Amino acid sequence: MIEVKGLTRYYGSFAAVQDASFNIEDREIVGLLGLNGAGKSTILRVLAGLQMPSAGTVLVGGIDATVAPDALRRRIGFLPEDPPLYREMRVDEFLRWVGQLKGCTRAEVDAELPRVMETCRLTDSANQVIGELSHGYRKRVGIAQAIIHKPAVVILDEPISGLDPRQIVEMRSVVRALKSFATVLISSHILSEIAQTVDRILVIHRGRIVAEGTEQQLSGSLGDGARLSVIVRGRLDACEEALAKSDLVDGYELTAAGELVSASVTLRGDTREAFVKELVGAGLGVRSVQDAMGELEQIFLELTRAAGAPAALESKQNPVLKRPTEKPVEKPTQKEADA
Repeated sequence: MIEVKGLTRYYGSFAAVQDASFNIEDREIVGLLGLNGAGKSTILRVLAGLQMPSAGTVLVGGIDATVAPDALRRRIGFLPEDPPLYREMRVDEFLRWVGQLKGCTRAEVDAELPRVMETCRLTDSANQVIGELSHGYRKRVGIAQAIIHKPAVVILDEPISGLDPRQIVEMRSVVRALKSFATVLISSHILSEIAQTVDRILVIHRGRIVAEGTEQQLSGSLGDGARLSVIVRGRLDACEEALAKSDLVDGYELTAAGELVSASVTLRGDTREAFVKELVGAGLGVRSVQDAMGELEQIFLELTRAAGAPAALESKQNPVLKRPTEKPVEKPTQKEADA
């Protein structure tokens, strides 16, 4: 449905997007992940036909964005981060107006409106004034205006931004419902939430696509070692000593809370059973061992760090103790040096 090859977009001499290439299949939900300023919104605006690429090709349903931008825009439903709403209008009134603005007849809009309202969970709010709705409901109205003309592709820029936890869960359901009739591209920097919504992820950093795949595929791209989240009962120093001595452990981070110690551990290979035996043998009470390969935040940090992410990202983990993946080389004693 979407084919992008070598997409580059300059603002003056600044390259907001550089040589981005990716494909998105029909009825697929794909997440575009990146920090603020990574180039997500620029890619979405180009795909929506609102900006022209400086270089590269963009095809949506076989339509070239540079050759037929008007035809492309008719196939696109776009929700910018700030929904384009007239707050003094009622919800149904606004959607009827937008539908006709996008080329639909009054009869076509009236026929489509009930489905759109149900998809976006707005049926009970049809007669309410948009300005009186909560932020979450206004986001839903923004999605409704994006799909009222039955587009083949729906593009959502940060639809989860500013929502509370309950609204995020509801928005997740709304976005997944769009897959029944459209291809969906959604951008966000809320990593854990987007992982529960999309089929596949594109990671963008400093204007470049640095990785793509499912969450499991991205996890696998970081190496063969198992990543575990472990909670043990014991002293922090005893836990640190056990992990430091272990030949099974490639790296770890520890935090303590009372008599419990939480550890994020990377193993050398899949040696879970042997590792747990070592913890028990060290006198530590193993409370919980979970596979941490699905922790998208950690995956994202490691992928972008490998691509040259700012060092400030590392401080977000705030570990109490951390061992690097490679053990430091011990300095020779004076006696060994003299020999």
